[in-house]
Amino acid sequence: MSTFAKPENALKRAEELIHVGQKQAALQALHDLITSRRYKSWQKPLEKIMMKYVELCVILRQGRFAKDGLIQYRIVCQQVNVSSLEEVIKHFMQLSNEKAEEARNRAQALEDALDVVDLEADKRPEDLMLSYVRGEKGKERSDREFVTPWFKFLWETYRTVLEILRNNSKLEALYAMTAHKAFQFCKQYKRATEFRRLCEIIRNHLANLNKYRDQRDRPDLTAPETCQLYLDTRVEQLKIATELSLWQEAFRSVEDIHGLMTMVKRTPKPSVLVVYYAKLTEIFWISESHLYHAYAWLKLFNLQKSFNKKLTQKDLQLLASSVLLAALSVKPYDHKYGASHLELENEKDRSLRMANLFNFNFDSKRENREMVSRASLLSELAAKGVISCASQEVKDLYNLMEHEFLPLDLASKVQPLLSKISTIGGKLSAASSVPEIQLSQYQSSLEKLTTLRVLQQASHIFKSMKIDMLSRMIPFFDINAVEKMSVDAVKHNFVAMKVNHLSGAVHFGKMDIESDALGSHLCVFTDSLNKARSLIHPPVHKPSKLGENFSLAGVVEKEHKRLLARKSIIEKRKEDLERQILEKEKVEESKRLSIQKKSADEERERLLKDQRLRQQQRISREIKEKDRLEAEKIINDFKKIIKNGDKIHVEGDMTKQFAMEVVRSQRVKELEEMEKKLQKLAKKMDHLERAKRQEEAPLIEEAFQKRLEEEKILHEQEQLREIELSKQHHTGDLQEKTRLSRLLEHKNAFQERIVQRREAEFSSLRKEREERISQLISSRKRERETVRKLMYYLNMEEQRIQRVREEEEARKREEEERKKREEAEMKLKLDAIAAIQREKEREVEEKKEKERREALLRAADPPDARPAAAIAPPAAPGSNKFVPRHRRGGEGSSQRTAVAPEAADRWDARQEAPHAREVRPLRQDALPLPEADRWSRRPLRQDAPPARQEAPPSRQPDGAPPAGSTTDRWRPGGGSRSSANSSSASSSSTGWRKN
Repeated sequence: MSTFAKPENALKRAEELIHVGQKQAALQALHDLITSRRYKSWQKPLEKIMMKYVELCVILRQGRFAKDGLIQYRIVCQQVNVSSLEEVIKHFMQLSNEKAEEARNRAQALEDALDVVDLEADKRPEDLMLSYVRGEKGKERSDREFVTPWFKFLWETYRTVLEILRNNSKLEALYAMTAHKAFQFCKQYKRATEFRRLCEIIRNHLANLNKYRDQRDRPDLTAPETCQLYLDTRVEQLKIATELSLWQEAFRSVEDIHGLMTMVKRTPKPSVLVVYYAKLTEIFWISESHLYHAYAWLKLFNLQKSFNKKLTQKDLQLLASSVLLAALSVKPYDHKYGASHLELENEKDRSLRMANLFNFNFDSKRENREMVSRASLLSELAAKGVISCASQEVKDLYNLMEHEFLPLDLASKVQPLLSKISTIGGKLSAASSVPEIQLSQYQSSLEKLTTLRVLQQASHIFKSMKIDMLSRMIPFFDINAVEKMSVDAVKHNFVAMKVNHLSGAVHFGKMDIESDALGSHLCVFTDSLNKARSLIHPPVHKPSKLGENFSLAGVVEKEHKRLLARKSIIEKRKEDLERQILEKEKVEESKRLSIQKKSADEERERLLKDQRLRQQQRISREIKEKDRLEAEKIINDFKKIIKNGDKIHVEGDMTKQFAMEVVRSQRVKELEEMEKKLQKLAKKMDHLERAKRQEEAPLIEEAFQKRLEEEKILHEQEQLREIELSKQHHTGDLQEKTRLSRLLEHKNAFQERIVQRREAEFSSLRKEREERISQLISSRKRERETVRKLMYYLNMEEQRIQRVREEEEARKREEEERKKREEAEMKLKLDAIAAIQREKEREVEEKKEKERREALLRAADPPDARPAAAIAPPAAPGSNKFVPRHRRGGEGSSQRTAVAPEAADRWDARQEAPHAREVRPLRQDALPLPEADRWSRRPLRQDAPPARQEAPPSRQPDGAPPAGSTTDRWRPGGGSRSSANSSSASSSSTGWRKN
């Protein structure tokens, strides 16, 4: 991770990387800066960095980088400058939209490019195989590969922004705007899958918002602005769902709106409710829930009638007709007949749920069994006057269907009314949110209702009729369709009929025979006969014959046995009862102990809770007191500013919010009073100006007429004067013409001479100008050619210099790399030499220590052995040669003196031999060093003796001498030895000595 002292340096570095084509590296550099812990406080340069960062993310389509960076930036500027985050997010979405639009405009086959089921899924193998099998053109494949990724990135952008803004109370408007743009994206490109995911995302955001209520920046749903934003988002979601024909998602959106309203306990605006109920009518009509469709139309009618002041009589009539026809389209029988208890409960819950959707209330105790039904709906329409507002054709149809009894003529009278009603419809002039009303959609439902009414009324007056006659009575459907509808009506106990195709007749029956009582009518008949028989012949009570059948002794014996058994049972029950009492006492004792322990724990918890509560109350009192002081300060400051500040009186507990509301309301009141004064003054000025103009209008007209007469007289006088002057001037001009006509010939001759001279001058000047222009053109051509050649030579020279500079830089880099390699190799060699020297020094130290111990041992020998030891020649330091006793005692001092150096040389050579043997094999494969570095090396150690500093500096790591050196210049163990200690020290400290 690269670190920068200032954020501006990171931005400059990113721009440099972008100029050389390394955009990914620039993005990574900015990402490291944004996610760094060093920049956790907002600064102005961070906004520019984020702008560049999101641009790179869009260009490279790095959605994960964009999300990570925006989350980090939100943490930085959430409490300081949240508007900066808003600007960055808007810039991010704008760039994504522009790129997507650019890709869409460049694509020639947009439908093929967007033919993807899921924008979040990768391309499947079968899609690739099909593309090759179908033989798509190269351009179409390139369009698919170019357009689809940008739309995927745009969709990911919307998801990222919604995720970042989901619980930010300061950017609620931006969240709503992003949701609307995402909805428009799904609508424009028919993205049903993405729309479902978007709805689920927004739904989860609201659920989490209610679940985690203690978040710091959580939006307050009780605020009117926030509630309106969330509600507008759901309404837009409902509109797009209906336009995309996603009816299940539309119903979920309706439930979301209803849940939001119940959550915030606030009635929405009438315009929102109009859209809500209008979409409900469409949803219930598509789902064939005609009853709820009619209720939704009724709610929509009431809203329009109550709040829409611009509603015309024609629009009101069209709405009422639609409501009444929707109510008539509901089937006239109850689906609850013959249903099980579970089905009835489910239907009751469903009715309660739908009723709550209609009026936004939850009343679980209310019986909704009759609240949402066709009969109650029609009675409500009659009570509220909806039927009276409908058109005459719809009223006539309603009377025929519900109040007339015309089994033979019902269909013939209904048919022309239906044909007239089907032509009625159109868009409301004063209700833009209401969909276009077409009454023709109810024609099929009304035809079915007419068929059911004909069957019901025919069953009351006929026992049977021919199928042909029934088909003539019902001209809307053939007999097969009528039979299907009759089966459903018989199933729901609306009509009792049978169709006999063998005889070609339809048989009608009574409802009680054809109902469920058919299976039990024999049992009912039997019970009725038994009751009648008991009334006619009541039963006779005869005396008991117990004494006749049984003897008294047997009865007594049985009674005695029964009493004994009862006694034993009573004793057993007593014992069981005592045992149960003991067990109960034990259980109660254990319960008492547990309760006592629990009460002690609860008392302790209560004390802790009381302590915490008192502390919280103290803190709350302090906060309230502080809030009250701030409120009083606000009120006092405001009283000093305004004129009538003494009139402000605040009663009860005063908070800062309440004081701000009072100040705001007072300012609004002052503004309103000022506006009223201005309006009054303006009105007064208007009246004064109007009065002045009314008074001065006749005076102005009179002055105008007077001036008009004066100017007319003046104009006539001026006209006569002009005519007289014109005549005089004409006479003078004629005399002057006669006088000057004698000079005309001289004037023409002079003019001809002047013209000829001027033409000659002009031709000569033009010829000179052409020659000068041609010379100038040729000179400029030569100059341009010279400049081009010079520029070419300069470019070639710059390229040559650039090549030379690059070659020089490459040579310098190679030279530096070579020097680095040589220094590394030399360092390795010197380390090896130093290791060898340290090993030799350690061996010398060990030899010295060994000699010291031997000297101590010799000093500890008996006195008779000391002279012999003194006569013996001194051994070389560090030598391990054994001297026999007869040699130590049988030679003179001169021999000892002569033998000592010789022995020392022998043993010194033998001591150095192992080192020479160790070094010699390493010398054979040594590498030569450069001649310039051979004698310019520093000594291995600064604290080494002078003899060590004379060692060759260009020693290889394996101890070999440099190339070109001979063995007669360097040899092991060379040099004079003044004494045994000095020679051993010098031989051990210097591995090689110069002769």
